[in-house]
Amino acid sequence: MIRTLLTSVAALGLATAPALAETFVICGETVWTGTAQGVIENGIVVIEDDRIVSVGGAGTEVPDGATEITAAWVTPGLIAAFSQTGLVEVDAEDSTNDTAAAMSGFSAALNAADGFNPDATAIDVTRIEGFTRLVVAPDTGNSLFAGQGFVADASGDLDTELDEKVFAFIKLGEAGAGLAGGSRQSAMTLLRAALDDARSYPARYITQNDGAVLNRVDAQALAPAARGQQLILVQASRASDLNAIMDLAEDEPSLNFVIVGADEAWRVAPRLAETGIPVIIDAFSNLPASFEKLAATSENAARLAEAGATFAIANVGDGSHQARLATQLAGNAVANGLSFDDAMIALTSAPADIFGLTGFGRLAPGAHADVVAWDGDPLEIVSSPVAVIIDGEQQSMESRQTRLRDRYLNLDESERPHAYTRP
Repeated sequence: MIRTLLTSVAALGLATAPALAETFVICGETVWTGTAQGVIENGIVVIEDDRIVSVGGAGTEVPDGATEITAAWVTPGLIAAFSQTGLVEVDAEDSTNDTAAAMSGFSAALNAADGFNPDATAIDVTRIEGFTRLVVAPDTGNSLFAGQGFVADASGDLDTELDEKVFAFIKLGEAGAGLAGGSRQSAMTLLRAALDDARSYPARYITQNDGAVLNRVDAQALAPAARGQQLILVQASRASDLNAIMDLAEDEPSLNFVIVGADEAWRVAPRLAETGIPVIIDAFSNLPASFEKLAATSENAARLAEAGATFAIANVGDGSHQARLATQLAGNAVANGLSFDDAMIALTSAPADIFGLTGFGRLAPGAHADVVAWDGDPLEIVSSPVAVIIDGEQQSMESRQTRLRDRYLNLDESERPHAYTRP
C-alpha cells in the first residue's frame, strides 16, 4: 500500500526556491507514463538525484527518508515544442526583445542562446504550468534565415542548462516570400542556393568572402544543417508549401526537416507520415486567418494522428509569453477527435524525439527526472501542477503573477492608499 505521505500538496506551495537534488517518492492516483506501461492507477515514481529509478504500482518499493509528494495525476515534464520564451520581456520595448535582428548583416549565424535571459518573467509562468523544457527559436529579421535555435530547461536559474544550436530556423510560405523578393519561388530558390553555399563551405570561400547567397559566417553556421547534421525547422502553413518542403526533402534525402505551423497539414498527412517529416502545430488554429490558412481546422491533430504522422502541439501564435497554453490547445484537440494519449504524447515524448532529447518526455527507469505532479487532469483548464521537478530538483511554484496575487488578495484596508474624495 502507499504509505502515509509526509509532504502535503499544501506544503508544496510554500516552496520558494529550488532544492538540491534528492530522493523523491511521487504518488499519483493516476500516473501517465508515456511508455508501454501506459496509465498506472495508484502509481509511484521514485527519483534519485537526477534520474527516475522506478515507476510502478502501489507495491513499488520506496527508499527510506525520501521526500514524498502526493497528487491526483503524475506526468513527465511537458516540453514547449516551439517558443521564444526567455528572448523577450516586453514585446514593444526593443531593449528587452532579442527575438530578431532586422538591422544585422548576419542571419543563419545568429545564435539565439546568446540572447537567452533565464530571469525573464515568462519562464516562471511557464514552469509552474508544468513545462520543464523549452525549445526556443529566434525570429526572422531581414532574411528568411532566422538563425540557430536551442533547448533550455525551465528552472530559471542563472546556470540554466542550454543545448545550443539544436536547429536552424527558416521561414517559407507567405513570410518567406516577403523576405526573399516577393514570391514563394524566390524563397525556395534562395533556400536551395543557400544550402549549396553552406555545403561548399569552406572551399567556395577560399578565394572570395561571399557565396551566391550567404556570407562566410552564415555559410559556416548553416553548414551542419546543409549536410544533414542538424535539424532544419521550417515555418510554413499552406498544403502546397508543405509539399514543396517534402519535394526538397526527397531531392536531398540527407536533410532533416521539421515543419512548424502546418495549419493545412491534414491535407497532406499521408505524405508527411510516409516521408517521416514531423510537424509542430497549433491545435487551435481553426480559422482562415490568412490566405495560407484557408483550410485550417480544429481536427488537424486528429487527422494527422489517424494518418500516422508525427506531430507536437505548441502555442505557435504566442510562444514568448504564452507557451504554457499548449495544454489548453491539446485539450481542444481532444475535444475535436484526438485521443487523450496522443495529445499527451504531443506535449511530451513527441517533442523530445523530434529534438533528440533522449531520456525526456517519459516516466521510465533511467529517464531524466523531469516530473510534474498535478491536482487534476493536465488537459483540463482548471487543473494545475502542485509540484514541478527538473533534473531531480524541486522547483519554486512562484512567479511574479502569484506574488502579486498573494500581495493584494487580502490586503489590509490600513495599507491601502487614501482615496480621493470629491468635496
